[in-house]
Amino acid sequence: MVCVSLELIAHVLQRLFTRGISVADVEETIHQGSIIKRYDDDKPFPSVLLLHFVLERPLHPVVAQDPATGICVAVTVYEPDPLLWNADFTEKIRT
Repeated sequence: MVCVSLELIAHVLQRLFTRGISVADVEETIHQGSIIKRYDDDKPFPSVLLLHFVLERPLHPVVAQDPATGICVAVTVYEPDPLLWNADFTEKIRT
C-alpha cells in the first residue's frame, strides 16, 4: 500500500504500546503487507485489512486511505489470534 503519510491516532498509539508493536513495524506492514480484506463501505474512507510478518510475527493493521490526498490512517493494529484465524492468518475461522 502506498501512503503519502501515515496518521496514528492516540488510541492506536496506546494499543501499539500495550501490544508491544512499534511504529516502524506498522509502517513496514503497511508498505510491504498484503491486502487480505477490503472494507469499501467504511466511512469516511474505504479501508483494508493487511497482513505482514515482522520477524515471524504476524501483524494485521486496518488502514483507511483518503483517495484525494493519499494520506493513510491506521484504524487499529493487532497480532491475530491463531485460535481465530487460519494457519496463514488470511481468513478468520472463528469469531
